[in-house]
Amino acid sequence: MQADELTLEIVQPEIRDRLHWFQLDRRDFLKLCGGGLLVCLAGASGSAQESGRGVREHELPQEVSAWIHIDEDDKITIFTGKVEVGQNIRTSLAQLVAEELRVPFNRITMMMGDTDLTPWDMGTFGSRSTPTMGPQLRTMASTARQMLVETAAQRWKADPSTLTATDGCVTNPKNRQSLTYGEITRGEKLTQTVSGDPPLTPASDWKIAGTALPKADGRDFVTGKHQYPSDIMRPNLMFGKVLRAAGFNAALASVDTSAAEKMPAIQIVRDGDFVGVVAEDPSIAEEALSAMQVKWNVPAQISNKELFDYLRNNPDTGGGEPSHTSGSIAQAVAAADVKVEQHYTVQFIAHAPLEPRAAVAEWNGDKLTVWTGTQRPFGVRDELAEAFRIPAAKVRVIMPDMGSGYGGKHSGECAVEAARLAKAARKPVKVVWTREEEFTWAYFRPAGWIEIRSGVLHDGTLVAWEHHNYNSGPSGINTPYNVANQVIQFHPTKSPLRQGSYRGLAATANHFARESHMDELANAIGMDPLEFRLKNLSDPRLRTVLQAAAERFGWGRSKSTPELGFGIAGGTEKGGYVATCVEVEINPATKKMRLRRVVEAWESGAIVNPDGLRNQMMGAVVQAIGGALFEAIQFKDGRILNPYFAEYRVPRFSDTPEIDVVLIDRKDLPSAGAGETGIVGLAPAISNAIFSATGTRLRDMPMAMGRDLKG
Repeated sequence: MQADELTLEIVQPEIRDRLHWFQLDRRDFLKLCGGGLLVCLAGASGSAQESGRGVREHELPQEVSAWIHIDEDDKITIFTGKVEVGQNIRTSLAQLVAEELRVPFNRITMMMGDTDLTPWDMGTFGSRSTPTMGPQLRTMASTARQMLVETAAQRWKADPSTLTATDGCVTNPKNRQSLTYGEITRGEKLTQTVSGDPPLTPASDWKIAGTALPKADGRDFVTGKHQYPSDIMRPNLMFGKVLRAAGFNAALASVDTSAAEKMPAIQIVRDGDFVGVVAEDPSIAEEALSAMQVKWNVPAQISNKELFDYLRNNPDTGGGEPSHTSGSIAQAVAAADVKVEQHYTVQFIAHAPLEPRAAVAEWNGDKLTVWTGTQRPFGVRDELAEAFRIPAAKVRVIMPDMGSGYGGKHSGECAVEAARLAKAARKPVKVVWTREEEFTWAYFRPAGWIEIRSGVLHDGTLVAWEHHNYNSGPSGINTPYNVANQVIQFHPTKSPLRQGSYRGLAATANHFARESHMDELANAIGMDPLEFRLKNLSDPRLRTVLQAAAERFGWGRSKSTPELGFGIAGGTEKGGYVATCVEVEINPATKKMRLRRVVEAWESGAIVNPDGLRNQMMGAVVQAIGGALFEAIQFKDGRILNPYFAEYRVPRFSDTPEIDVVLIDRKDLPSAGAGETGIVGLAPAISNAIFSATGTRLRDMPMAMGRDLKG
């Protein structure tokens, strides 16, 4: 995927809205670190150059010192603009660096997501950290190791090829001379230009990468020592609250703040329709807001009942020719023995992160520093610079490891709010959104209407495939199955709600529709669903995960009771390949479904951390249960009707089935990201299993919303 494609992935259509030192720039930070490493990497080609290129005006630095610092005490600091949001990338990136530097894993400290200290980064999304930042840091680490060996060789007047680098030391086996990396770099700026791509360690030779190391800083999270963005405190910190509209697209008609102004120790901030309160305690700020007399003009807007008609009949700009077309659909459908035409829907759902949006803003003269939870620190920096009409160099964004994002924290509205209040109060201000604010004013995963028309021969040969997606997005829209006649098209539409990125983007919706439809075709011709898929599939990697999941699951076995149902689904997106088998049980008395067992097979190239990957897959399964069965935003007249966990159903412990993850380690292939694609297979597998158990086909997500599963 090229850089321009990554940009489109963020803004179209999935998002249409858009240990820390204070006031310490990178130069001062490196001074505190002491003597270190400076290597210029020039003329690199291949993976190093590709991963080192930014977007548009951003050229990523080719100096190793921008990415790696080795101090005289042998402490190694790695700099990356990527951020840790629960996906454990802090651990796996450190493993890759330790592997190439030949140092123990615990010697590595990751400095992440600080716009003053780390190289520019587009953001942490799209499962791109492992396939792009991994090679970047590996290249820099390999270059640094090569330079350290050459520097030691110069001191000893030895042949560099005879020296070894291991355990953070360069050693001459002939005379047993040895220098630690810190001793080599002590008090010096070592400058060297390296041309070409340095050799990277093959995955088959990995000793640190590829192993199941525990989560970096894991004890801090378990004991409560770690500070999330909502935990950040500053001297003289004040707390801010913002007046929220009575509905979407509302205009402020009037506001009377006289009662609030009489309250002691508060400050009211008014700027157009923006009204906020600053106080020494968040409850006092909330009380002041409640004392205001406010009138809003809220325009009439649609509700859930009109949603899918609205999406089909309100096209947005940006639509055009199909993204993929071949052959003749009309002729192929006419010649098909069996024809199937159906539609599938997905609702708007919320990200529902454990930690709602939070930000602490502090002005020091004309310099703004913000601590906030975001997947795009540099993007939020630019939002702040634009909002306050100051150079980006005057804004610093620091991202402490936050309490999840799921694609929901690309934008910086909370940071802007905190900065506006802090500027007026002339003190640091913390803003933490309530759960209701997070459910209402954050953006949602897009809803979608998907139409599929297909044709198949009696022998199981797929001959026609036409797929139209309205609004939810193009991710994962192309079919991996062999079919000569295709029309595949995404249709942008005007959305009634603010919508944006969500884990897996639209791949969940498109896989749900495609894999459910493939099951319908298999049933229509009386063929086993797995056999039907394999007959029309030549991609060896997708075939492998389907066969691996089916083997572990015991696909093809007889049901022990009539109430059981088995379902299978597969897919690929962002370099990952996934297959999911599920077993469901329908209670004959209550008609309620229980998800009993899930087997998920996964392949994404060479595995960096097996435990981390297994956790990602299990987490994806649990999160997918919500969207498949329960989650849906209810709205009417510009208001969210279920903005609390008491009313918005997310997966519970009692919903969690037995989960069995099968990892396929392809050390002969580059590592791909694994944060997203694991979520896409569960919903269609459940739908297919429900059909297997009941004969009822559910084509709308969430499937358990007010439905009798017996039809």
